[in-house]
Amino acid sequence: MMNRFLAFCLLVFALSSCGGPERTAEPSQTETAFSTLEKKSPQIDEYGIVTDSLVSLKKNVKRHETLADILTNYDVPYIKIVEMAKLPSEVFDERRIKAGSNYALYLSNDSAKSVRYFIYQKTPIDYIVFNLSDSLLGVTQGQKPIVSKTRTITGTIEASLYETLIEQGASPMLALKLADVFAWQIDFYGIQKGDYFKAIFEEQFIDDESIGVGEISAAYFYHNGKDYYAFDFDDGKRRAYYDEEGNSLQKQFLRAPLHFSRISSHYSRSRFHPVLRIYRPHLGIDYAAPTGTPVRSVGDGVVVEKRWSKGGGRTLKIRHNSNYQSGYLHLSGYAKGIVKGARVKQGQVIGYVGSTGLSTGPHLDFRFWKHGRLTNYLQMEFPPTHPVNPEKKGDFMNLMAGYKSQLDKLEPSSNDVAIAASTLEDKREF
Repeated sequence: MMNRFLAFCLLVFALSSCGGPERTAEPSQTETAFSTLEKKSPQIDEYGIVTDSLVSLKKNVKRHETLADILTNYDVPYIKIVEMAKLPSEVFDERRIKAGSNYALYLSNDSAKSVRYFIYQKTPIDYIVFNLSDSLLGVTQGQKPIVSKTRTITGTIEASLYETLIEQGASPMLALKLADVFAWQIDFYGIQKGDYFKAIFEEQFIDDESIGVGEISAAYFYHNGKDYYAFDFDDGKRRAYYDEEGNSLQKQFLRAPLHFSRISSHYSRSRFHPVLRIYRPHLGIDYAAPTGTPVRSVGDGVVVEKRWSKGGGRTLKIRHNSNYQSGYLHLSGYAKGIVKGARVKQGQVIGYVGSTGLSTGPHLDFRFWKHGRLTNYLQMEFPPTHPVNPEKKGDFMNLMAGYKSQLDKLEPSSNDVAIAASTLEDKREF
């Protein structure tokens, strides 16, 4: 029997090896359909849900709406809702569901329309997925990808930097970031109509919606007849902003102790006092600002005075070194941790604008001593703190040249925001 089977196999092999044209088998209809199904990719949305056989609903939490209010409308079993409410608060706190927050429901595509997934968007980035398909509640957390786009902006000052940017529809945070970049070079209480600026910066997006301003890569400011450049660079020792020569923009002291305000009274040897109604020296600078505006230390130092005085109200004095001291008067209050002997850093919030003492309205009276004598802070010049690391100077000069060329090509009168040239690609952050 075995011999007959072997003979049959040899005969089949011989016939299949005979000459003649080869024939390619035509695929059957079943094989073709199977191949088509294999090639079709599942539809996956931004939350990682396969949506091919589901109906999705995307909505916002209404005012006073609770988790139970949302889910009972779609016949989710109450026991599931209780399980969700019992999750650890660091994972999901149903008491913190906020009006206006986004959520999504995924329903079965049949007559039952049962909820398979519920997704709550905790923040523009963070979300939580509840799998309601099985008897056991499934919970996973995720984050939407952040897309960072390089953008450019230019503008000419009409009233203030802040107002100029707001009129263009730019984020208010961009004004704060530009003020921080040039905090050692430009007195933003003294900028004038006709001053102008240019900047290359990162703006972050989720689902094509802006969620904020990232870092400023390079910037230019024309102020008081002078050109100021700033280039962001990490030289291996520190990340900082440098001018076109590689000198750090950071100096020993900030140009002002407030972010945005106006100077209501300058340093003067003879000023009419609005309360005492007499002329006397005013050896400080008054910055008018709303009560509660944060006040920053202009430099590193130690708090040497924290007291009440009849004229200055709540007062702080900081010794920066053996040569320099700064004073902050009329404060409404002190920042947490600010006590006599406390060490403070440049830019640290130390108190808040007020109207204590002899004052007709909320403002900061800022004073500065050099070698124990009060001096006009606005006329002082301080050297940069450090240059670019010499080992990285060549890398800096190459980066600076590219950014400077882009800035110089921007027209200061365009007054609009635009996505930078296509050569500056989007960057994705996860």
